[in-house]
Amino acid sequence: MTTADDRLIVALDVPDVIAGLDLATRLGDAVSFYKIGLGMLTGGGLALANELKQEHGKRIFLDMKLFDISATIEAAVRGIARYDIDFLTVHGDPHVVRAAKEGAAGSDMKILAVTILTSLDRADLDDCLIRDGAIPDLVVDRAARALDAGADGVIASPQEAALIRALSESDGRLIVTPGVRPAGDAPGDQKRIATPAQALADGADHLVVGRPIWQAGDPLAATSAILRQMAAILRQTQL
Repeated sequence: MTTADDRLIVALDVPDVIAGLDLATRLGDAVSFYKIGLGMLTGGGLALANELKQEHGKRIFLDMKLFDISATIEAAVRGIARYDIDFLTVHGDPHVVRAAKEGAAGSDMKILAVTILTSLDRADLDDCLIRDGAIPDLVVDRAARALDAGADGVIASPQEAALIRALSESDGRLIVTPGVRPAGDAPGDQKRIATPAQALADGADHLVVGRPIWQAGDPLAATSAILRQMAAILRQTQL
């Protein structure tokens, strides 16, 4: 039987609650942590989060990437905290992070700051009028500012995990990496990717994996393969 590892977060980027519950049922005890994103929100995402948490004992990462004025962020996060969510994402702008921490006060929910989306490259940032600079430098700068503002951790691509882990501000904070692809898997729309072993070796605390699992012919077998890669790197670090 495959043993769950909380460092693996499976992204339920499927159309609705029915598909999400079906996948969670197929994965069973092999997965203990799920991500529910914005695309699932109108398909019953909060109801799914509550069911997985309360009835199945799973940990939940709600990936909303919130961005708004401070008062709105604080109110939204306070409402989300009632659902006993483990992780919530907001954009890494300091005013957003500070407001989110205010909204999460009194709960155990961790606020994770988005640095730069893993689907973006320098050309995309130019289109958005983002200041000049190499992406790794911008990610590290945004991460440091978000952590200074009180974020419990950051979201960053595996390619920047080591740079963020080297920051003094990252001590005791989480690094959560999407864009993780097992060796040989297609990158899809992700542009800054790494294997599970590489992401962990570079300092990631949690890996978010979606399509390589839910698009697989056998999602449980795909999950088991990823968990074996994760276990192998853990054994190497303990030697």
